[in-house]
Amino acid sequence: MTHVITSRKRDPASSTDETKQFSVDVKIRHGRFDSTESIVCNFYVEHFIIPGEKKMGLSLSKLVMIILLIFLSFSVAYSSTAMHTNNWAVLVCTSRFWFNYRHMANTLSLYRTVKRLGIPDERIILMLADDMACNARNKYPAQVFNNENHRLNLYGDNVEVDYRGYEVTVENFLRVLTGRHETAVPRSKRLLSDEGSHILLYMTGHGGDEFLKFQDSEELQSHDLADAVKQMKEKRRFKELLIMVDTCQASTLFSQLHSPGVLAIGSSMKGENSYSHHLDSDIGVSVVDRFTFYTLAFFERLNMYDNASLSSLFKSFNPNLLMSTAYYRMDLYQRHLEEVPVTNFFGSVMKTIHTDSAYRSLSNKKNGTDKTRISLEQSISDNERMILINSDAEDQYNNLTAEEHFQDGVRQIWTAILGNTSESIDTFVCYGLILMLPLLIFSTWLSK
Repeated sequence: MTHVITSRKRDPASSTDETKQFSVDVKIRHGRFDSTESIVCNFYVEHFIIPGEKKMGLSLSKLVMIILLIFLSFSVAYSSTAMHTNNWAVLVCTSRFWFNYRHMANTLSLYRTVKRLGIPDERIILMLADDMACNARNKYPAQVFNNENHRLNLYGDNVEVDYRGYEVTVENFLRVLTGRHETAVPRSKRLLSDEGSHILLYMTGHGGDEFLKFQDSEELQSHDLADAVKQMKEKRRFKELLIMVDTCQASTLFSQLHSPGVLAIGSSMKGENSYSHHLDSDIGVSVVDRFTFYTLAFFERLNMYDNASLSSLFKSFNPNLLMSTAYYRMDLYQRHLEEVPVTNFFGSVMKTIHTDSAYRSLSNKKNGTDKTRISLEQSISDNERMILINSDAEDQYNNLTAEEHFQDGVRQIWTAILGNTSESIDTFVCYGLILMLPLLIFSTWLSK
């Protein structure tokens, strides 16, 4: 990050009083995109230069004000680094016809998984190119399964399909990603993400070298996908994007990607096929692909509170079981996969407070009510002890003098600043401005 600061002063002869005008240009180069922003602040300061100090340079108050401007420039520089605030999922089945039953089951399986892990329906865009549930060949009407025991119906009452049938086209898919919709398209069919969003983009169907077939009639090319992702980044429609593709030669679909913050994984490399997992004799076709099957097997062991990383997910793909080589591209992604929980893309954004006593109580339920009662009694005694401590602290606080109250308040402010992580850069800037204000007043007083 570079800061270029220049100051310009008007000719004193052109001013009728001692008010001088200063223009401070702050140019900030920040981020990975080499974007440059300029801030021009024009301000008037009365008696800014002490009489007789024409060649002594900047006074203390000038210096403080310029420092304030530099500090404000940091807020602009860091404004592009938005906090992770929400998760979205775009799940796409591009295949038609009964023999592609497994592709719809793949998509519905991921749909069920992300909902179970906390992403609500209003933040899921579900695109199904065909309705296998109501196909005349379906032995189980209005039901879709991905296993032979038929215990879990993937096409239940709570499935909300946003694009179905012939609505699933390359054009509509690209419109969803870029946000370039017709005015008549309802909000429920739009990807309303922002610069704080993590987006999971899952696609399944038939593919080849740098293309993915839609409806067996048109193709999405790798450069189409790359251009859409580039537009999304320029329009600040995501913070991080995970692209997951289950097709033949899936990795070739990522070859044209160049936008930062993008992580991609495919079920197969160039020249490899992506295979189905098993055939259901009752339904008569394969009901799930291998890559999606083992992805689901990984997530079935997790809940929304688990801290499994993306690295553990990617390493779980065994080439011998997949009968292909799962490939992931991470040169555009800034973070280490070991540090990224899978719920950053597959689950909800939430802050959890883990209380050991609560977990002990839940785990001890299976061991009998006695241990549970003991744990509860310990919790109650701990709470009573904390109440006593807090009441003693309140009594001591009430007996403090005014000076001690002030010192205690300052101590609490510093503890909050140094001990807690700021929620956003705006909070950090506010703290800085508050701390700089007394220095500005003091320096102005000295310069008089």
